[in-house]
Amino acid sequence: MIFRQLFDAVSSTYTYLLADEGTREAVLIDSVFEQHARDSALIRELGLRLVYTIDTHCHADHVTGAWLMKQALGSKIALSAKIGAANVDVPLVHETVLRFGACALEARATPGHTDGCLCLLSPDHHTVFTGDALLVRGAGRTDFQQGSAARLFRSIHEQLFTLPDECVVYPAHDYEGRTATSIGEERKFNPRIGAGAQEADFVGYMTNMGLPPPKLLAVAVPANMRSGQPADGVAPRAIEWGPVVTTYAGLREIAPEWVATHRDAVHVLDVRAALEFDGELGHIPGAQLIALDELRSRIEEVPKDKPVVAVCQTGKRSGMASVILNKAGRTSANLAGGMVRWRELDLPTKLIPSWDI
Repeated sequence: MIFRQLFDAVSSTYTYLLADEGTREAVLIDSVFEQHARDSALIRELGLRLVYTIDTHCHADHVTGAWLMKQALGSKIALSAKIGAANVDVPLVHETVLRFGACALEARATPGHTDGCLCLLSPDHHTVFTGDALLVRGAGRTDFQQGSAARLFRSIHEQLFTLPDECVVYPAHDYEGRTATSIGEERKFNPRIGAGAQEADFVGYMTNMGLPPPKLLAVAVPANMRSGQPADGVAPRAIEWGPVVTTYAGLREIAPEWVATHRDAVHVLDVRAALEFDGELGHIPGAQLIALDELRSRIEEVPKDKPVVAVCQTGKRSGMASVILNKAGRTSANLAGGMVRWRELDLPTKLIPSWDI
């Protein structure tokens, strides 16, 4: 199975991408609205088909990206039926099984942090995604959204601490950089509920934490009751000047075919050396030449009236050029595949005859 653990630094949220290697069907657990471009790029680059976005509960510290994924990739939204959120395609109840290819996840009801918390368990009981129920050496707070420390104590003991010691625990959050734990570790070392703690111990600990409300509580909960759909029902605007794609590496790229047919709408900036510009690959007619090493000092020479498409031999140096341009406030994208791809597609190229070189 393909597995990726992703992180949102603002909310300290872990998002998990799981996929069946054979069918390429995938699920995304606890996505974050602001990380939509990153997550969709990874799904696209790995050649996956997202079938479900799953939230372990109605989050109070970030807005889910489930609705955006449904609009972009056609995935179904799965969430606890107990929550009653809008736009949910698959209302989950205890022991619902979600299948993706030859893989599956079983929902286990673990209320306590919120009334609608679910954990997601692999069929072999080797892996469990615990949301905010059980954390690394901690547990989800129980002081809002129908939270109950007593219920969470019972949920953890009945649904999680009954799993094998070696079962790997992947939480929805961690604030100290810890990525995973195990049922055995938490049963032994968790300071709130491990080492034989009784219900009264856990309830006493949880009810005296004195935590401030989550900063995004007033925004996140209403949005998540719509599965992340914006209040106006409109998705954030994509880049409008052309079909720019953000890669998983964070680079903005545009296809050479589009550039060739919209040549007058963009300014092409070639960042190779002069010998390459007039070399065997040639260059795009009308392109401006500024070597990458000189770009920062000569950036004012780059016109501001059109989006800039940066190009080099294979798209690596021009990727860095697009970063420099965007940081300087210019509208820019990298030509995907560079001049090598441009020539492979037999697009218009200016070549210097060998006797003129």
